[in-house]
Formats: sequence, C-alpha cells, structure tokens
Amino acid sequence: MELFPAAVFNPPKASRARTAREAAAGRAIERLPFTIRRVETEADLLKAVQIRHAAYARHVPDFARSLAQPEAADYDDDTIVLLAESKLDGTPIGSTRIRTNLYRPLGVEESIVLPDWLQGKRLVEATRLGIDEGRVGRMVKIALIKACFMYCEDNAIDYSVATGRPPVDRQYEQMMFVDVFPEQGLVPLRHVGNIPHRVMAFEIATFEERWTAARHPLLNFFFNTHHPDIDIGPGAPPTLALPRGFDIERSSERCELAVA
Repeated sequence: MELFPAAVFNPPKASRARTAREAAAGRAIERLPFTIRRVETEADLLKAVQIRHAAYARHVPDFARSLAQPEAADYDDDTIVLLAESKLDGTPIGSTRIRTNLYRPLGVEESIVLPDWLQGKRLVEATRLGIDEGRVGRMVKIALIKACFMYCEDNAIDYSVATGRPPVDRQYEQMMFVDVFPEQGLVPLRHVGNIPHRVMAFEIATFEERWTAARHPLLNFFFNTHHPDIDIGPGAPPTLALPRGFDIERSSERCELAVA
C-alpha cells in the first residue's frame, strides 16, 4: 500500500510557484535546530508514533493507550505523516498527520456532517499533533503548522479543518480559524476517542491577506521567512508497506476500545 500516492503528492506547478514567489520576495533565510520531513519508512513512522504517544499520555492518558503503535490511518492512501527531528541527535521532537478528503470523507466526518460552505471543497484535517515538552517545543509546533499550510498550498486545498479540545482550541482561534458550528459548542468525535472537541476551519486562499490585515504576530514566520529545514517535497512518492501481521480492523477499533 502506498503511503504517498501521486494524486496526493505535491503538484510540481504549485511547488515551483511557491519557490519562485519566495525568491522574488527576497525572504530572509532562517535555520531551525530541527528538521521537518515526511515519514518515508517504518522506522520513521515508529519515531512519529513515539512522540505522538508521549504527547497524548501527558494530557489524555486513557486515550494515549490506543496510540502506542501505528494506526491504520497512518497507511491510508490519502494521508501523510510529518516528523520533526532534532539536528543534534536525530531524536523525534514532533509529529502530525495530514489527511485529505480526495478519496474519502475526513475523520471528523465520522461524527458530524459538515455545513454547505465546506461541501464539495478540497479539505485537509491535521490530527495526532504531538510535540516534545522541551524548550524548543513551541517552535516545533509552529513549524509543523507551517508545514501543513505549505502542503495545503501545494495541493490546492480550499480549507483546513481542525478539531481542538479546550484549551488547545484557543490556539486555533488565535490563528484565525473559525467555528464550523458556532452555536453547537463541543462535539464528541469518534476518531479522537469520543473526547469533546471544537470543530474549526481555515480558508487557505485568503490566509496571507487575512493575517496581513490583522498584523498577525506569526506573519513573518509563515510568509516572509524561508525555512530550508521544513521540507515537504518534491520527489517521487515513497512507498510504505503495512508491517507483516498488522491488523487494520483491530487498529481502527483501538480508539473506541480505549474509551469503552
């Protein structure tokens, strides 16, 4: 099973457009003490799972028990996993998973029906965000979010859909995500262990315009600075086979079992 099929992989035209824009803008170059790249091998995925499990164990330990091993969703055709690694020793310090709706509904749609303004749109949902508790943790989180938006731009995504439990939802609010269900409040979501979350969305096309108008404090980091250590492509999509004996049905059920 391919982890990164060509249909989901960065269109070269979009990548070239972003590269040309960066060069024309004469953006500052900033090096980070870590790298962000796509998971390409089973060893990479196990690193991502390690940091994912540790991060969730600090906040939702019951649900974290279901995340000790790779999930079936990590191998889906419409999914990529990003991994942040320390340049000092290669240890994993952050990870997130990006899923599109190119082949099937988003994970959040197992629990809710998206409103009309999101129907028929190219969507992504970033889940399983986990970072190390160290001093560099906040920078890793911001860089992973930037990598997700780079992916959205390169793949002509219309909206990024995010789910956050309090107080994490405030971080999405600060980034100018808007509520998908402003009158509904928190919604229990199957794909995150039935934990109540706030469902929010962000329009990609107006991203820079809205942040510029708001003088967002992260505007320079996202749009006026080039980070060579954040690399989401291009290149031939790698292939990651399911490990021998991997039970997709049992893996898919772990979230429900963890909160039963």
